[in-house]
Amino acid sequence: MLTWPIFLEMTLFTLMGSADTFMLSGVSDSAVSGVGAANQFIFVTILLMEVVAHGAAIVVSQYLGSRKPAEASRIAGIAISLNVGAGLAISAGYLLFGDALLRSMNLRGDVLAHAQTYLAIVGGTLVLQAAINTMASLIRVHGYTRESMFVSLGMNVLNVIGNYALIFGHFGAPELGVAGAAASTVLSRAVAAAVFLWMLYRIMEVRIRPRDYVSFSKDYIGKIARVGVPSAVEQVTYHVCQTVFLYYVTYLGAMELAARQYAINITQFIYLFAAAIAMGTAILVGRLIGAGRADEAYSRVLRSLKWGLGFTAAVCCLAVALRTPIVELFTDDRGIVAIASQVILCSLLIEPGRVFNLVLINGLRAAGDAQISVYMGFVSMVGVSLPLGYVLTFEAGLGLVGVFLAIAADEWLRGIVMLYRWRSRAWQGKALVAQPATDAAAT
Repeated sequence: MLTWPIFLEMTLFTLMGSADTFMLSGVSDSAVSGVGAANQFIFVTILLMEVVAHGAAIVVSQYLGSRKPAEASRIAGIAISLNVGAGLAISAGYLLFGDALLRSMNLRGDVLAHAQTYLAIVGGTLVLQAAINTMASLIRVHGYTRESMFVSLGMNVLNVIGNYALIFGHFGAPELGVAGAAASTVLSRAVAAAVFLWMLYRIMEVRIRPRDYVSFSKDYIGKIARVGVPSAVEQVTYHVCQTVFLYYVTYLGAMELAARQYAINITQFIYLFAAAIAMGTAILVGRLIGAGRADEAYSRVLRSLKWGLGFTAAVCCLAVALRTPIVELFTDDRGIVAIASQVILCSLLIEPGRVFNLVLINGLRAAGDAQISVYMGFVSMVGVSLPLGYVLTFEAGLGLVGVFLAIAADEWLRGIVMLYRWRSRAWQGKALVAQPATDAAAT
């Protein structure tokens, strides 16, 4: 009941990015490459804003499990204020330093120009995404995953219509190309943020009071940070490594850069179910831990892992079998199609390992055990995947495929360690709220 609406919501959110890519491919491959490069930075900073959103969701989940809705409401107000403030600072940073950041990535010509346009418009308004991240997380953790999905559906429909109008100049709108795609993204996010705010006040048992937005309790902020900071550090480390890999690819050429972007837009659909079941499981684990039912939390995560592996394996095999015609939907350049198809084949190695990380790391965080993923992330991502990627890409001459083989090695190494951590039950006793006296307490 929790997972399927989250899965559909994430699919819709991913489709919004793919719609940009698909429609921009009608402009040029350089437009796709430029937007892809800009999005690499945008994704990293969105993850920074997840410090508060993710941390607050876990803390609120445990307080709800402990039957303390008033405290959950106060934490929600603090989380929204903190994330909106962070979003304003990040938006200002992109407006001031975005061009210099993109030039440091070895981008040139039309690719650089498109990236600069997109980053200025979308990156300069990331405060909207900061608000969406926090409010959507709070709504989902209260169990209203279906309602969150409907908002995402509306946002996607609005974005696609806006893309069609503003990229190509339909419905009497100006033909803006990349700038049109960016403007459409901003408009759809603004509408979604307003709807999420209205919805949040409709579903909470105890509503957020105005003073909750400015009552910054050190205890509550500390609990949010205890989960949110390690979560964000681990995710930012991952995407910084992806940015370094992007830097590698810029030396391979424009064809490889475009192929990478098309392959990423296709393969991200493979692991969406695993990501959704991981989020749904985290909501349940937080409630169960808050209620003192650790044994149920333990078995729930392992069952979710099996479901995630089975579904992902089926989708992965389908994507690999149809990889060439799918890539041909985006581009008719035979060289790009060939390279992207090779990369998608690597999904058979990458995606099962990714499932272990998605489900187990989310389970560990929901239980209050967030540090292990950070330590392992530095060891595996920075210490293993980056040097291995360089060797495979340049020294072994594997090109773009070498980058994705290095990613596969990282996913499996971290995944195996996370499985051992969960089965060891070292996460027990790390709850963020006082536990009920008996394991039989009801959620």
